[in-house]
Amino acid sequence: MKHFFSSHKKELLFVAAVLAVAALIFAFTHPKGQGSVALLQYGKNAETQYIDLTSDAVYDIDTGRYTIHLQVLNGGIRFIDSPCPDHLCENFGTLHEVGDWAACMPAKASVTVVEGKP
Repeated sequence: MKHFFSSHKKELLFVAAVLAVAALIFAFTHPKGQGSVALLQYGKNAETQYIDLTSDAVYDIDTGRYTIHLQVLNGGIRFIDSPCPDHLCENFGTLHEVGDWAACMPAKASVTVVEGKP
């Protein structure tokens, strides 16, 4: 085995360099998972609103049936103080990663973390 490594040293170094470059390219081009925007959809007409996740704030949105309350804190968003009867939307917790979502069915509202405003 020692003979194999010594006779193929240049080829192994070349393969290691190519893999290192590929790893760097992947690391810088692949999304990190953290979303910067939340897409809110609500109401019977499926109204949409984009919410910036880089600025902490509380949003009170009238959906036509209920007023939902969303909190943006530390790059995440969550339902808070839900007026609906079951409060299930609050149990989704804070959404941070692209693709995370939560819904308040009685209010006909959903929130999804997206990479950026399309």
